[in-house]
Amino acid sequence: MTVTMKRQELEQLLPHREEMLLLDEAEVVDGCAHGKKYIRGDEFFLRGHFPGDPIVPGVILCEILAQSACVLLGDMAGSQCRTLYTGLDQVRFKHPVRPGDLFETVCEIEKSRGPFYWAKGRGYVGGELCVSASFSFAVYPKEESHEG
Repeated sequence: MTVTMKRQELEQLLPHREEMLLLDEAEVVDGCAHGKKYIRGDEFFLRGHFPGDPIVPGVILCEILAQSACVLLGDMAGSQCRTLYTGLDQVRFKHPVRPGDLFETVCEIEKSRGPFYWAKGRGYVGGELCVSASFSFAVYPKEESHEG
């Protein structure tokens, strides 16, 4: 079964908002999440990285992978829960991602125990591997607001 989500569906699923919702669309196919982010060139993370030679920072590529993996959690990742990174391992950067690129991810959850999940992901531009990583995260109930 394939489930495709555009920005509006992703906003219902993920707690991230501008400027940190980094997926343009995602699709779940046979237990794998396939995410897409078109790098326009006006994103906040490109302003100083690097002037005259913009490259998407590696930490942003890892965040896109994590958001893609969270799509696999369905409603657990939504407004009632908070999803937090707990680990990032075996990260390898192979090629830079630049303005004009369509960055595509493939992520899968390898195992889970209680609120903890372990996943792996890969990110590509034009079929060329740009980043790969293993990572873990936890899903916790969202705390009540203490604002008065």
